[in-house]
Amino acid sequence: MSLRVLEILAFFAVVVADAFGFVPLTQTVLLLPLVWVSLHFRHEPWSTIGFSRPPSMAQSIAVGTLAGIALEAFAVSVTTPWISGLVGVEPDYSEVSGVKGNLGLLMVFLGLSWSLGAFGEELCFRGFLMKRLAQLLGETRIAWVASLVLASVLFGWGHTEQGVSGWIQEGLSGFLLGVLFLLANRNLVVAIVAHGVSNTVAFVLIYFGHYPGLA
Repeated sequence: MSLRVLEILAFFAVVVADAFGFVPLTQTVLLLPLVWVSLHFRHEPWSTIGFSRPPSMAQSIAVGTLAGIALEAFAVSVTTPWISGLVGVEPDYSEVSGVKGNLGLLMVFLGLSWSLGAFGEELCFRGFLMKRLAQLLGETRIAWVASLVLASVLFGWGHTEQGVSGWIQEGLSGFLLGVLFLLANRNLVVAIVAHGVSNTVAFVLIYFGHYPGLA
C-alpha cells in the first residue's frame, strides 16, 4: 500500500471518528497535524497544496468576499429550504443556537470559524485532500473533478451533527468552494476568504435569529 493511500485513509479515519463523536471540538485539530506531517515528511512546501500568495491578493480577497456572500445567500434562500423540503427535516443547528443574541459568543464562534473553519478546513479538504486524491487518480482533468466530488462528499459527512439536510448542504457548499479553488488555479486564498465570509454571514444571521433551521 502506497504512502499516499495511507494518508488518504488516515484522513478518512479522522472524519469518520469525528462523525461518531470521538474527536473533541472539531476534526480540524487532528487533520492539520496530519497535513503538516505529510508535507514535512515529503519535503513539500505548503504551496504544493495551494497555500501561497496569489498573483493579486487584493483581487483574490475581493472575489472571495463576493463569492462568500453569494454562497451564503444561495444556501439560505435556495438550497437549504429546498433540501429541507426534500428530506422532510431542517438542519440541526442546536450546537450554535447559543449565539442568538449573545455578542460575546458570536465573537468566539467567528474566531473559530475563520481559524479552524475557513483556514483549517480549506487547507485540509480543498488543498490537501483534493491534491492527494487527484495524485492517486493520475492528476488529469478528470482526476481533479473526481477529487472534487469525493472531497465534497466527505466534507459534507464531516458535518453529520447537523442532520441529513445539513450533511447535504455542507457537501454542496464544499463542492462550490472546491470549484472556486480550481478556478483560482488551485490557490486557496479565494476559497479561504469565501468560506470565512460565508460563515460570518451565517453567524450574524444566527445572532439576529434569522437562519433556516434555527430553533
